[in-house]
Amino acid sequence: MRAKLQNFALSLVGAAVLVGLWAFLSSTVAADLPSPLKTWEESKPYIVAPWEKRGEMDQGILRMASYSLLRVGKGFLIAVLVGTPLGFLLGSSQLLARMFDPVIQLLRPISPMAWLPLGLVLFRQSEPAALFTIALCSMWPTVINTMQGVRSVPQDYLNVARVLRLGTWKRFTKVLLPATLPHMFTGYRISLGLAWLVIVASEMLTGTPGIGGFLWQEYNSLIYSHILLCILTIGIVGFCLDRLMGVAEAKLKAA
Repeated sequence: MRAKLQNFALSLVGAAVLVGLWAFLSSTVAADLPSPLKTWEESKPYIVAPWEKRGEMDQGILRMASYSLLRVGKGFLIAVLVGTPLGFLLGSSQLLARMFDPVIQLLRPISPMAWLPLGLVLFRQSEPAALFTIALCSMWPTVINTMQGVRSVPQDYLNVARVLRLGTWKRFTKVLLPATLPHMFTGYRISLGLAWLVIVASEMLTGTPGIGGFLWQEYNSLIYSHILLCILTIGIVGFCLDRLMGVAEAKLKAA
């Protein structure tokens, strides 16, 4: 309990230092940067009424975040449903791994800024194009971690499965899956973080309602305090998503 309180106090000190640096920069070297107080005053309507809808791109900050989270959830689910079995296949077959590893290494570093235009060409609508981009960019950590998890299963476990003459399905559910789950959840955690990063870029390019779309609109309107509000919201939501996935991973390991 004491360690948790100390960590919380240190986090508050770190946040205070960041706000102090922000205030210093806004009053000295960066004249266009709104101060923390000005940011609060100009962003207050979006914070105190977080679910209010005044227009298509004039909504409370939590409502905007909910649009982005819904897209992230759909894209992340697609990434997991595709990446997990692909990781098992590549981890179980050296031939498939050698065949597709160059393809994965080629596709993995491609920016969402490059995939989104292709998605728009393929689907001709911003929503499915965004889901395509999220899934494609965020699935690789799941694929790679699942593949490494399968490869790290002790050979003794596999030998026991052969001695017991377990079928393919029982071998998967009783041996491979339990041993690979920690690696899979590590991949899921990284994939979820990437999905949240990608949705902001996707919404900025397509102008759809959400945190990214709102940020881009306020940038074009030169309302810098709202840009900072969006940046803080992106950071807080990303932090919460990472912590939630970390809790799920810890419970899994403790089970």
